[in-house]
Amino acid sequence: MTSIPLRMYASWPDAALLDAMQTDEEGAFGELYKRYCYRLFSVAYQKLKSREVAEELVQDLFADLWSRRATHQIQQIEYYLFSALRYRIINYIKAQKVKSGYELYCRLAPPEVSTNTEETLAAQDLSAALLAGVRKLPEKSRKIFQLSRLEHYSVPEISVRVNLSEKSVEYHLTKSLKLLRSYLRDFLVATLPLLLLQLYK
Repeated sequence: MTSIPLRMYASWPDAALLDAMQTDEEGAFGELYKRYCYRLFSVAYQKLKSREVAEELVQDLFADLWSRRATHQIQQIEYYLFSALRYRIINYIKAQKVKSGYELYCRLAPPEVSTNTEETLAAQDLSAALLAGVRKLPEKSRKIFQLSRLEHYSVPEISVRVNLSEKSVEYHLTKSLKLLRSYLRDFLVATLPLLLLQLYK
C-alpha cells in the first residue's frame, strides 16, 4: 500500500476518499472523520441535548463505517452519514422512551405487584397502560408530571417553567399520582385473571 502524506488527503473529494478508505487507507478515513465529525455531533447534540450521547452516537457511526468499509455500497458519503445518524438518534429516543416508561411503572406500581422477571409476563402491557394513563391527564397536570418524573426537574424549577406557584405545582403532582395509581389499579384488576391463567398453564 502506497504511503500518502496525510495533508494530501485534505484536497481530495469525498468520492476519492471513500474509494481509498475501502482499500484500507486509514488516512482517507481520518480525513472523512475530520470533515464530518463536528457537523454530525452538532446535529446529534441539537436533537438529544447530551454531549456524551451525541459523541457516543457519532463515534459508533464512524466505527461502523470503518469496520464495514469493504462491504458498504455508498454513493454519497455525506448523505449516508447524516441518514445513518438520523436512524441512530431515532433508535436512541425510542429506547429511552421504553426505559422511561418501565422506570415510571416500577416507581408507581403498588407494593403487592412484583416486578421480578418470572412474574412480569405483562410488563410491557403495564408500561403501555401507564403511559396511556399519563396521556389521559389534563394538559397542565401532564406537563408538570412529565417535567417532574421523566425529566427530573425540581418543584421550584417547574414552578418557573410553567409560571405557577410551587404549591400549585405540588397540587398537580399529587393529583396526577392519584389518577395514575387509580388507572393502574383498574388495569391490574382487569388483567389479573389473564395473568393467573398464564401462570397456572
